[in-house]
Parts: sequence; C-alpha cells; structure tokens
Amino acid sequence: MGKKLQTGERLRPVDLARGHGLSTQAVRNYEEAGILPPAARTPHGYRTYTPVHAAALRAFLALVPGHGHRTAAEIMRAVNEGAAEEAFRLIDESHAQLLDDRRTLHAVERALRDLEPATGSEPAGTFIGPLAGELGIRPATLRTWERAGLVHPGRDPLTGYRVYDEAAVRDARLVGQLRRGGYLLEQIAPLISQVRAAGGPEPLEAALRDWRARLSARARAMLTGAAELEAYLRERD
Repeated sequence: MGKKLQTGERLRPVDLARGHGLSTQAVRNYEEAGILPPAARTPHGYRTYTPVHAAALRAFLALVPGHGHRTAAEIMRAVNEGAAEEAFRLIDESHAQLLDDRRTLHAVERALRDLEPATGSEPAGTFIGPLAGELGIRPATLRTWERAGLVHPGRDPLTGYRVYDEAAVRDARLVGQLRRGGYLLEQIAPLISQVRAAGGPEPLEAALRDWRARLSARARAMLTGAAELEAYLRERD
C-alpha cells in the first residue's frame, strides 16, 4: 500500500489513486458516492486528501471482497455520516448471510450423502404411488414438487400415468432430504438445477468444493475488511 502517511500530510487525487492502483476519476467517484469523506479544496478548487482519506479507501477496498461493492459502499457511507451502529448492522447482516449460505451448503452435502445409490436392478420407471411410499410422503406432495419444477416425471404412453425415471427419482429423493432439513421449495429449486446441470450428484462434488472454498474466502475477506475498517475508525477518532 506504499509508505505510511503522516498526520497532516496532504495528498493530491493522483497520489491517492496511484497508491491503490486506481484512476483519479475512481477516487473522485468514491468521494461523490460518500465512500470517502469530503475532501478539502485549495484556493484554486483542487481536491486535497489526507491520511484519513487513504485509510477510508483502504477500508472500502478491503470490505468489497467479503461484503460486495454495494454493501461495502453502504457501510462506508454510514461511517462517514457518523452512523456507526448502522454500519455494524450491515456487517452483521453480511455475516448472517454467510452463515446461512454455509448451512445451505452443509444441507446439500448431507442430502447428497444420504441419497441411496442406484442398485442397477431398479425398474426403468416408477409410478407415483410406490415412489411416494418410499419417500414417506403423499402422492399429492410429489405433484406439488412437480408443479414447482423440482421433479419432472414422464408419462406412460398407454395409461397417461406419471412415470419417474432414474433422474426423476434422484431429484425426488434430494428434494425429500432438503425438505426434511427445513428448506423451502424456492430454496431447493436452484440446488436441483445444479444437480441436473452437473449430470447427477457425483459431478456436483467439484462444484461443492468450489462453493466451500468461496465461502472460506469470503470469511477471510470479512476478517481483513473488519481490520481495515477498525483502522479507519481509529484514524477518524
């Protein structure tokens, strides 16, 4: 981040920009958005910044990876407006969302782990009654899942009855596991889509590993952002 700035030192926009790999226009935009506190002006109208502005910019850039650009900007605006409690609330919400995402990941991992593997001797198609009995639910529940787009049975060409092939049975089992875990149908839908896109639970393992790594990266980024925000709060004080 360059050399440590001294209290009272004055910086031009270009100095602040270069120290963080930004354009001077980006620095001006951040100030206008309230991410940086207002800059002083020279008699000729030029902006001048201080170590406080440099600390604010460091805090914002550190908050973005963990909280996202919009929330990071809201946090900085709250701090700059003297509403520290609002900033802390926004941070708490991000942590709560991260925890919810982690719980969802664990639920998907458990559900996939609990899926019974195909034995190779199962019939080519299963009707709604036997499948509902296997899952411990009513046939009406399977029809509800179908209307929600979670399960896609075929139809027997002679009788018109619903027939669940191996993929549909897999989806129904996964939905059942997640519903028992307390997840709503609208929360389950994107997860089922991922399973289908991956071609089944096994190829999804790589996606789950990537998901887990991204959650860990977000958690560490939040720690880094918190440290820089605390430094900025001290600088302001």
